[in-house]
Amino acid sequence: MKPSIFALCVVFAFGGLRAQAPAWQPSPGHTQVPIWPGTAPDAQPVAGPEIAKTTGKEFLVAGRPAVGVSNVSRPTMTVYSPNGKNTGAAVVVFPGGGYLDLAIDLEGTEVCDWLTTKGITCVLLKYRVPGEPWYPKPAPYPKSGPYPESPMALEDAQRTMGLCACTWRCGTSIQNKIGVLGFSSGGHLSAAISTHFDKRLYPAVDAADKESCRPDFAVAIYPGHLSLSAAEWDANQGARKFLIRKPEHETTADKQFGLNPDIPVTRQTPPTFLLQAEDDRVDNVNDSLAYYIALKNAGVPVEMHLYAQGGHAFGLRRTELPITEWPQLVETWLGTIGMIPK
Repeated sequence: MKPSIFALCVVFAFGGLRAQAPAWQPSPGHTQVPIWPGTAPDAQPVAGPEIAKTTGKEFLVAGRPAVGVSNVSRPTMTVYSPNGKNTGAAVVVFPGGGYLDLAIDLEGTEVCDWLTTKGITCVLLKYRVPGEPWYPKPAPYPKSGPYPESPMALEDAQRTMGLCACTWRCGTSIQNKIGVLGFSSGGHLSAAISTHFDKRLYPAVDAADKESCRPDFAVAIYPGHLSLSAAEWDANQGARKFLIRKPEHETTADKQFGLNPDIPVTRQTPPTFLLQAEDDRVDNVNDSLAYYIALKNAGVPVEMHLYAQGGHAFGLRRTELPITEWPQLVETWLGTIGMIPK
């Protein structure tokens, strides 16, 4: 996450709010379910109770405001059942927000509304984020953030994938068709769970943690934190610094297109779809390029779409820019890899 996303996080946290609710609630007919039976592992304090805030005119996407959720200490999952014929596929959705807040509608509920019309079961993960703008300097870095700087979001993702596998891979039509889809920091989380599924980051809680948490496919939309340069930037935030493992003989190509060493791609990494705009000023297009190159070199099926214009944080909302037609590309890709009917 580069400095320009600071402004976006501040918008969700403080600025120009038209409405404020004590906590986010899903639409009628949907129920949030806590993913941890007790206290979540590696729990960290937050500034106050969970709050959901609607932006004003200072942040509009396709002419509409967005809802941000912050101070999330009790992660939940909300299941959205498919409309019409069930394809037998399921997607766990990771909203973005710089590991500080969650763009819960723009990159969450609106995604589920789209996927369910395609016969896909959707699970919206409200993972832990502290909601504080920037990383407070005397505090340990950070209360949340990209793994390994913080394990919380990845722990929540592993737990949710295990719960889905335990529920759906035993005696149902959803077998080997559970994927992930994330935006921005949620795109990084999609890559993190795609490369950190062989071992849980926390002690097993129940039978769900004995299930594989490997996604069967992954979609990362304008992802961040994936390139070597982005990892170096992350490691220098906050009072506590982290060392980044660099190639022994670092080249110019490594600096530009090297992969974050904490995203260990192997042949077991699931098939992946990547999308980003070249004028993204929050997460550089090199994040997608670095991940694409690593996936290609490992022999992992990968499809990438880059556009000259689009910026960042557009979600599914259509504008005059061609990049906002990306949902159709994902639908086609899911058909080509056998997750849904062509």
